[in-house]
Amino acid sequence: MDKYAGNSLTAGALRYRSESPKKAGGWLGSGSRQMETGIEFLLKLSAFIGILAIILISLFIFAQGVPLIFKIGWLDFIFSLKWSPSQGSYGIGAMLVGTLVLTISSLAWAVPLGISTAVFMAEIAPARIGSILGRMIELLAGIPSVVFGFFGLIIVVPFIRNYLGGNGMSVLAGAIILGIMILPTIISISRDSILAVPKEYKEGSLALGATHMQSIKGVILPAAKSGIITAVILGMGRAIGETMAVVMVTGNSTMIPGSMLDPLRTMTSNIVLEMGYAAGDHQAALFATGAVLFVFIVILNLVVSLSIKEGKNYAE
Repeated sequence: MDKYAGNSLTAGALRYRSESPKKAGGWLGSGSRQMETGIEFLLKLSAFIGILAIILISLFIFAQGVPLIFKIGWLDFIFSLKWSPSQGSYGIGAMLVGTLVLTISSLAWAVPLGISTAVFMAEIAPARIGSILGRMIELLAGIPSVVFGFFGLIIVVPFIRNYLGGNGMSVLAGAIILGIMILPTIISISRDSILAVPKEYKEGSLALGATHMQSIKGVILPAAKSGIITAVILGMGRAIGETMAVVMVTGNSTMIPGSMLDPLRTMTSNIVLEMGYAAGDHQAALFATGAVLFVFIVILNLVVSLSIKEGKNYAE
């Protein structure tokens, strides 16, 4: 009797164990599928809202600015050096040159320093030191641009005025402040690109008799080239789009600078300084300036995409 009772209990337990996962799986599976469906819907909705926002902003800017470009001619608008809204002259040539000069000047010292710092953090410094430096770089990236502008206005501008001459508000002041602001972007992305290089590349180079520095120069940096190019281009985009700090330290003159100590005005600065009181064609000209900036950013994004694709081809 006990023998049969034991067998029936065992069979019942086995039956319960085999059936309960199916029931639990059915309940849990249904809830899990509903959760996944909800998360997928939220992700699609977020992507749709982001794309829709970009499209609406683009349409608004171009609808407001492009008619004026066709009205006065795109060659006159982009290349004319005379900006005098009161006289009906809307040429952004001087501000276009000022934007390019300031961007190139800031990149000229920020790119070598940023890449060198990234190499030091990733390949030379101890892991603990590299981690501390990484946190400091992240802290630098979180400082508002107006704080950088205030620092430049109080420290950099008087230093230039007292020791180098000129008014102090100049291309040099803007290049110094803007270079500091784009350093976190260049350093962080370059460091991540260097750390992403497979260790086998470095080990193979060292095994062939190369020194550590030779391996960095000849193997690691070429392998991380696409990421480094991306870092530089994104830093350039940040430099082109920066406004508040540039307004505070560059003097905002609508003339082409003749030296690093002369003032200048960028396209973003022009929009910020005059949008508050602009009307009619003047306001449309500022929107047209924004459209030109938008085209610049699109071109930079295309260059980033091409550089990433080139890096993948190099890796293959």
